Amino acid sequence: MTILAGGCTSREQQEIHPQWIRNAVIYEVNTRQITPEGTFNAFAGMLPRLRELGVDVLWFMPIYPIGMEGRKGTLGSYYSIRDYGAVNPEFGTLEDFRLLVDKAHQLGMKVILDWVAAHTSRDAVWLDRQDWYIRRPDGEPEFLYDWSDVARLNYQSQPMRQAMLEKMLFWLEEVNVDGFRCDMADLSPVDFWEWAVPELRKAKPDIFMLAESENPVNTRRAFNAYYAWKLHHTMNSVARGEKNADSLRQCLDLMARDFGPNSIPLLFTSNHDENSWSGTEFERMGDAVFQMAAFSFVLPGLPLIYTGQEVGNTKRLAFFEKDTLMPQQSDQFTDFYTRLIAFRKASDALQVPPYGGLLEEVPHSGPSDVFAFIRQTEGNRVLALFNFSAQPASLQLTAPQAEGTYKDWNGEDQYTIDARFTWNLEPYGYRLLTLE
Repeated sequence: MTILAGGCTSREQQEIHPQWIRNAVIYEVNTRQITPEGTFNAFAGMLPRLRELGVDVLWFMPIYPIGMEGRKGTLGSYYSIRDYGAVNPEFGTLEDFRLLVDKAHQLGMKVILDWVAAHTSRDAVWLDRQDWYIRRPDGEPEFLYDWSDVARLNYQSQPMRQAMLEKMLFWLEEVNVDGFRCDMADLSPVDFWEWAVPELRKAKPDIFMLAESENPVNTRRAFNAYYAWKLHHTMNSVARGEKNADSLRQCLDLMARDFGPNSIPLLFTSNHDENSWSGTEFERMGDAVFQMAAFSFVLPGLPLIYTGQEVGNTKRLAFFEKDTLMPQQSDQFTDFYTRLIAFRKASDALQVPPYGGLLEEVPHSGPSDVFAFIRQTEGNRVLALFNFSAQPASLQLTAPQAEGTYKDWNGEDQYTIDARFTWNLEPYGYRLLTLE
């Protein structure tokens, strides 16, 4: 069964997305918490280590000044933005950030900025423009949910739309960032994105656009990638034994149906929202932590590592206060992610859609909680097996498409696989192999 499509041959398909994203790994930077100092200059010292890990793209959570009115906690929410054209002095200066971008580029990494287009802070520099905001009958700006520190922007205002575009162009043209992760993209109308993104691409043709959205309308014309939220939540549930592997199969089938073969899902076991509000990956996934991370790296999509995951951070990081990481006292996680990234980069079949291989499930004799699949392109085939169960599993692959001689992802053990070869997978176990 083919679950999620990939693979391409035509020049038109090859230019759907910027070429630098083909086998990329994104790292989400929480500037406030990633170093004890919480500054751009302190983080700059981490760049060589992240590059050595294999990171290609740095996504910075919002770096802009935070509003004071209704501020949450002591330092406020990154997502309550007072000025789209400046930086939070907590982190440093605009020149500090420019130098950081330059250093990342020198090391071969790209930089994307978190962009919050739906609202500003309640004391933003735009607040004197009455019609730029959705207002209540008393004239006060409206907000959604419990976001009492923000003011909703009015997309009926054409001047506001133009100003929003100009601020995004500022970061592309003056600071040389490479794209945007757009927060809560569905809270801004899709016709804004479909107008703005082509204008952004005129300034930087290989810009990368990631929507925090799971609405297929956003990836039709504007965005390259979307959030695989449903898959992520399903992974949490499977890890806790609340759902089984069939729920993952169903989720992947729906993604293929709704988004087609060319949109890129962002795949993750943690991010800033999950870590702070739902718990660390250790809390949510328990014994399946390594398995689910490996799963996110071999599915068709774009894998994400959040601040501190590569050192096994075990703390829920405070959202509105200064906090510090609590890494595990071993190199286990750094070694794991380094090897996992290297395996992905060495495997053309694992590139993002539509460049990588199709995902084809391989029939087997084991329980349904075992998920076996191949992805292959010309000259490369990856075989992946996952036991999404707290019980051990034994199985044989019963279809010929997986036969061959493979090396495991550590580059050590070799296996010749045919219908007689028996796999024994431990609880929440997995195998990643590449055809010799």
